[in-house]
Amino acid sequence: MTAAMTTPGIVIVGAGQAGVQTAEALRAGGYTGRITLLGDEPHGPYHRPPLSKAWLAGEMDAAQLVLRAPEMLARKGIELRTGVTVRRIDRATRTLQLADGGTLPYSGLVLATGATPRALPLPGADAEGVLPLRSRADASAIAGRMATCVAQDRPVVVIGGGFIGLEVAATARKKGARVTVLEAAPRLLGRVLAPVLSDWYADLHRRHGVRLVFDAQVAGIEADAGGVHGVRLADGSVLPAGLVVVGIGVAANDVLAREAGLACERGIVVDACGRTSDPAIVAAGDCTARRLPDGSLLRLESVQNATEQGKSAAAALLGQERPFTTTPWFWSDQYDRKLQMAGLSAGADAWAVRGDMAAGGFSVYHFQGERLLAVDSVNAARDHLQARKLLDAGLSPTPWQAGDVAFDLGQLLKA
Repeated sequence: MTAAMTTPGIVIVGAGQAGVQTAEALRAGGYTGRITLLGDEPHGPYHRPPLSKAWLAGEMDAAQLVLRAPEMLARKGIELRTGVTVRRIDRATRTLQLADGGTLPYSGLVLATGATPRALPLPGADAEGVLPLRSRADASAIAGRMATCVAQDRPVVVIGGGFIGLEVAATARKKGARVTVLEAAPRLLGRVLAPVLSDWYADLHRRHGVRLVFDAQVAGIEADAGGVHGVRLADGSVLPAGLVVVGIGVAANDVLAREAGLACERGIVVDACGRTSDPAIVAAGDCTARRLPDGSLLRLESVQNATEQGKSAAAALLGQERPFTTTPWFWSDQYDRKLQMAGLSAGADAWAVRGDMAAGGFSVYHFQGERLLAVDSVNAARDHLQARKLLDAGLSPTPWQAGDVAFDLGQLLKA
C-alpha cells in the first residue's frame, strides 16, 4: 500500500449518482489517495429514474438497476461501504462519527446526501399502504401493494400531480389499476410547465383513464388493521384506496451540514464548483442549493445536476476550477410520451408551440420578452438537442421563428 493510501483520504457521504460521479471523477483527475464511499442503504449504487417507471412496472430486474457494481468500484480503488449512517461531522478534527459508534477521518469530505420525500402532515399518514417514492425499497413496496390493488380491483390514489406522481399514475394504469390523482393546485405541474402543456398532460392522463382532481384539499387518511382504505377530503367525502402514493416534493438532506455549522438554505449552499463554506468540504446533487452570481439560490433535482456537480466537486478537491454552468435539462416518461426539458422556464411571459400537439410530437418554447428561457419537447428529441445548443450559446429565435416549423432554427447556430 502506498503512503498516499494510508492517509485519511476523501470520504463521500452518499452512494447515489452524485457520490459515485465524484468518486470516479477524483480517480480520473489523478487522485491517488483513499476514497471511501458511504451509503446508508443495504444496496450498492443504483439508478433512481426507473423506480417510478420500468422498475415499478416489473420491466427491469435488479441487475439492470445497478449503477456501479461494487467490484467495478473496487477496481478503481473506491471502497464502498453500505448500511452506514453518519451521525456527526467534527470539522475541527476532520472526523465523521458513525451510528455504530465508530469514527472515520477525512482529509476531504463530499456530502452527496440527496433528499427525502416530504411527509404528509395529516392524520393516518403513517398507515400501511401510504408510501412515498424515493428509494428502491419504496418502489418495491409500492409495486407489491399495487399488484394487490389490481388483483382486488381496489383504487390507487396519488397525492401530488408532479412528475413522480404522474409517472406512478401512468405506470399504475399500465398495470391495470384504477387511479385518481389529487393535485392541490389548479393544474398539473403548474410551477414548471406552461399552461398549454399542463392542459395537454391533463388530457393525456384522462385519455388513459386517470381521474384528476384539482384544488384538492386532503384532510386525512382512512385506515384499519389492513392498512389504508381511503383518502378523506376537506368536504368530508372519502375516496376509496388500497394504495396511496405521496408525491408532494422533497427536502434536501442537509441536517449533517447544518449541525456542523455549514451554510445551508433550502439545502447545502455551494458555489458553481460545489464548494461549501468549509474549504475541506464539497457537496453535490439533490442536497445542494447553488448560489448564483446575483445572490439567489438555485435548487436542481436531476441526474444531470448530480453528475455535473459531482465532477465540479471532485475538481474543487483537486484544487481545480470546473464550474457547472451549462444549461440544465430534465426528462420524464409517461405512457409512450417522453418529455425532455432544457433550461429553466421561471419568469416566462410568452410561449410558442412548434409542431403538432394533437399528433404528440411538439415543443413549447418559453420566452421572457424576446429572450429564450427554456424549451419543453414531447417526443421531439431533435428539438431538445437543438434547444440545449441554443441556450448554451445564449441564442434566441423570435417567438414567430420558434413556432414556424418551416423556419430552420439550426441556421441560428451556424450564424
